[in-house]
Amino acid sequence: MTTNAIISVKDLKKNYGEFQAVKGISFDVYEGEIFGLLGPNGAGKTTTLEIIETLREKSSGTVHLAGMDISKNGNAIKQMIGVQLQAAGYYPSLTLVELIKLFSGLYDIETDAMKMLRSVGLEDKAKAKYKELSGGQKQRFSIATTLINKPTIIFLDEPTTGLDPQARRNLWDLIRTIRDNGATVVITTHYMDEAEQLCDRVAVMEAGKIIALDTPDALIDNLIATGFERKKEVKKANLEDVFLSLTGQEWRDE
Repeated sequence: MTTNAIISVKDLKKNYGEFQAVKGISFDVYEGEIFGLLGPNGAGKTTTLEIIETLREKSSGTVHLAGMDISKNGNAIKQMIGVQLQAAGYYPSLTLVELIKLFSGLYDIETDAMKMLRSVGLEDKAKAKYKELSGGQKQRFSIATTLINKPTIIFLDEPTTGLDPQARRNLWDLIRTIRDNGATVVITTHYMDEAEQLCDRVAVMEAGKIIALDTPDALIDNLIATGFERKKEVKKANLEDVFLSLTGQEWRDE
């Protein structure tokens, strides 16, 4: 990770009539980091993410990706980012290989579909139709499709929601591998253990504002410095670690 900003957000605002969903936030995402955008429902994080992804118009402020203004270079920015699609973005009757080939064609590139499916534990589902997948398998496939155009920046919205512990930990490893291969990753999550394990830095949003931004360790240390103590002693392992130790970490069919 460097301290070169690959995403720069300055005084970003988004209004819906009289309601101000995003209230003049500013932050940078550094090249090569995993950056978490955290907050309760309605905090403004999804709106912020969609503006950065060029999927939603801002009311005011500036957003630059790799030095390009989203208001002026939207098409170029779309070519360099990968955005996790929701279920509505796929043709349900196509097989996974057919879908990967379809999306590859949109980018006019060649893709090793089997290698991509293998990376998320779906190689044996290559000939299955998208509509035949379980919820967790669909989630894993959606992450695979973000990699098709070899993006510089990848946006993952709640990437492990609904996954079993094996799939969740394996996706953590995949996200780290994506970062290690040179991409910058921006994620949203409601799982604080996930943000603590994965993210180099996190921004916490509440009511349209950023109320904290730092590394997970620094934020935790700041809280402890106020005199905060957990009621229960934190052990070196948790129940999820026990579960994985007993059942293994390989991908499972749901």
